Amino acid sequence: MLETTRTYSATIRNHQQVCGDLNQCGFAASKLWNVGRHYIQKRWDGNGDIPDEGELKSELKDHERYNDLHSQSSQRVLEELAEAFTSWYNSDDGNNPPGYRKRGNRHPRSTVTWKSAGIKHDGKHGRVRLSKGLNLKDSRSDVILVEYETQPDVTVENIQQVRAVWNGDQWELHLVCRKQIPIEDAPGDNTAGIDLGISNYLAIDYEDGPCELYPGNRLKEDKDYFTRKEYQTEGENGPSNRAQRARRTLSRRKDHLLHTLSKHIVERCIEEGIEKIAVGDLSGIREHGSGKSRNWGKGGNRKLHRWEFDRFTRMLEYKAEEHGILVDRVDEKNTSKTCSCCGQIRDANRVERGLYVCDSCDTAMNADVNGAVNIRRKITQTPPNGDMSNGCLAQPGVYLFDATTGVFHPQEQADCEP
Repeated sequence: MLETTRTYSATIRNHQQVCGDLNQCGFAASKLWNVGRHYIQKRWDGNGDIPDEGELKSELKDHERYNDLHSQSSQRVLEELAEAFTSWYNSDDGNNPPGYRKRGNRHPRSTVTWKSAGIKHDGKHGRVRLSKGLNLKDSRSDVILVEYETQPDVTVENIQQVRAVWNGDQWELHLVCRKQIPIEDAPGDNTAGIDLGISNYLAIDYEDGPCELYPGNRLKEDKDYFTRKEYQTEGENGPSNRAQRARRTLSRRKDHLLHTLSKHIVERCIEEGIEKIAVGDLSGIREHGSGKSRNWGKGGNRKLHRWEFDRFTRMLEYKAEEHGILVDRVDEKNTSKTCSCCGQIRDANRVERGLYVCDSCDTAMNADVNGAVNIRRKITQTPPNGDMSNGCLAQPGVYLFDATTGVFHPQEQADCEP
């Protein structure tokens, strides 16, 4: 059995009765975020340092706004703020750190998270009791009693977190539950390597199998369209209703694409008899060794921000584990510089973004696929093979995302034979 977590969306049956209390909590979360953001700005202006989540919690635990929410909920707000600064990067507009949560003189309804100490679950009647903060408790009730409804096939038990999320029209619940699922035997004993690119979603090499490429055109097109639409509807008091709808639409489409891609890769691994997947670890790509943000240039920063590589890898991990496939994050060092046929390491061999030409063995191949082969060898320890055919390396199979059907399908390839 595999112990993991699953998040279930639920509608609120008594929305009219609890909307006011949830609004108060959402406003309180926004205020606490802004208090923490102000504290970070003072520290930043004073000595150039950005405090981490530990310092934020320690310094603000006695602040009045901290007591508006349950202590664990307040901690989560400050954790999210610290995470936002950790992942902050150099944008096209220069310095663009996480901002304040305000729209004119009103605070938006921020997501509120309750952890186990602030939750009491009544699964029999489909209800959860969510604790209020000290400042929001009154004579009527110290808790918010929310009646929820999920999909008919969902069993809600072992709740770890409850998130109240404003979807633009009303509140909904996201229930994070601990769940045990049976693990299947691995479909084979082969390995696969995945190179997470910036221009492409990924390139994948299957041991004793084909190489495949997944271009990132769909995510790029969606981001370009909806970002442009947002900018056209931005007002003096913040994003308009139209802009907020555009952001929600983009978020839903991105979620669907990442889930579909990770599911598709797992299905292909089952077909190819894969036991273990090696994935390039890009956790430090946005930072230098000193911890400061790394500037990849105007185009590189934009592409890097669009590609949520860590989120995709986490999706791939839990989907693969259900089928007995292990996902191993490996160091990417020199994988893009090394020839997968002869082993030569040379920066200049990467002639263009998608082309790798080895000046030692004269092999020409797709640069991302070459990286995927080298990443796979990080876990198989197989040496380069000079007899490798570079047909699939130079012309890998290409899978495109079909927005109409919502799935990936192979691109038709022209016959290149004379």
